[in-house]
Amino acid sequence: MQEVWPSLFRIVVGLYWLYFASQKWQGVGWMKPLIESTGRINPIPGLHELLVSVVAPNWLPFALAQAAGETLAAVLLILGLATRWAGVLGFLLAANLALTVAFGVSDDGFRWLYYLAVLVNAQVIVSGPGPIALGRIGWVPAWLR
Repeated sequence: MQEVWPSLFRIVVGLYWLYFASQKWQGVGWMKPLIESTGRINPIPGLHELLVSVVAPNWLPFALAQAAGETLAAVLLILGLATRWAGVLGFLLAANLALTVAFGVSDDGFRWLYYLAVLVNAQVIVSGPGPIALGRIGWVPAWLR
């Protein structure tokens, strides 16, 4: 079981991203008020101004980019292709959520779920794909391993 753990962990993290991505597949309109409100309450200097003056007025491209990134990270992690790059993408997506959406959550305990996502994606980067991954097949191009 110890040898398979990195693969199982990677797949679970991929399913995590697939869940969040699937919430956006039917539309991202529900994200507009969330993006606007998190920008207003964000306490980080510089990031607050960026969210209010750039992201909130242009919410649609940012919401679509988040959905596409979550979907890509999910598929790559579940299949075990370009695992470390997918982990980096997941890390950046999780950092985005931790630095923006987490401040909109009033419950400090719930906020840690966003911070935990950063850590689990970092673990995927360190662990790699594990033994159960399509990237281990010889005919897969090197850039997908």
